Amino acid sequence: MRHPYAVALATALAACCALLTGCSETGEPVDFNAGARHDGAAQARPADRDTLMPTGPKSDFRITRTLDDGTHIARTTLKGVRSGVTGSVWVWAPKEYQEAKYARSGFPVLIALPGGLGSPKEPGGVTNYWVGGDIELQENITQWTAEGKSLPFIVVMPMLNPDTRYHDGSDIPGQQKMGTWLTEDVVNLVKANFRTFSSRDGWAFMGSSSGGFAGLKAVLKHPDRFKAAIASGPDLVPDSPLWAGHPAEKAANDPAKLAGRLLQKGGPDVYLAFQAGTRESPSVTAAIRKFRTSYGKGPIHTSLQLIPGGRHNAWDYQKGMATSSMKFISDQLKAPVAGGS
Repeated sequence: MRHPYAVALATALAACCALLTGCSETGEPVDFNAGARHDGAAQARPADRDTLMPTGPKSDFRITRTLDDGTHIARTTLKGVRSGVTGSVWVWAPKEYQEAKYARSGFPVLIALPGGLGSPKEPGGVTNYWVGGDIELQENITQWTAEGKSLPFIVVMPMLNPDTRYHDGSDIPGQQKMGTWLTEDVVNLVKANFRTFSSRDGWAFMGSSSGGFAGLKAVLKHPDRFKAAIASGPDLVPDSPLWAGHPAEKAANDPAKLAGRLLQKGGPDVYLAFQAGTRESPSVTAAIRKFRTSYGKGPIHTSLQLIPGGRHNAWDYQKGMATSSMKFISDQLKAPVAGGS
């Protein structure tokens, strides 16, 4: 769904992100596991059975932004083995990732998806606005973690669309396999380079608008791999024009049908935090309420955070995340396990 706020946001962020090139570390390589106090023997003894040590191969991450606490956001180019898609993925690891007490533990992963096209085709190559220093998602998660509102997530920010068309985060026949890219290739990249959890208890999505749709749909379609999602102002039906001529495949990616199937199966349990601003179109909130009434039962646990004065943008959605949505999903996911250095 094309929203004017998303278009304006992409334009503003492209200009802001261009300023980031002034950072002295921009473009420098970074190894997120360097400096962690563990050796080969420690790596062979994870803190618990659910912890998965980096599997390799190591990717070439280059710094795009450095936070005041010294943590980095870095970008790599992922050539998806399963999907055949090539695109950018940004990753940020919280300061806790380097703490000695967590050196043998996995960390929960939050895959953050943008709204709009998510790929404004700007010279700087910015294709996910959650990386920007004006939005400060990573700074906010750091603060929310300190306040007990959030787990210390590894935040993964992949490309959502490979071109200037909406792909609905799906494998649309005849198009690039963006569903496989998001749920398999991006996941495998993170497992290759970071300490993560093997179980779905360590994996969640968040996204706004079309990114909210993609994250919501990924959890409902693959509840064996992902446990939770924050869906902010989401589309609730697949609406890409690229589905034309493929009604069966389109239906197979419809959140309502996927939710109905999950209810019939009786699980596994998933946790869906919906968000909407009170200044958004009433149709957004109405669609969320209808979905919750129809499917928010049994194994499908939902919440709705209405953001006073909130509009359809990333800044306002973070107000809702701070109020309740981050805690809603964090309470259902696994925290890193202190296990010594």
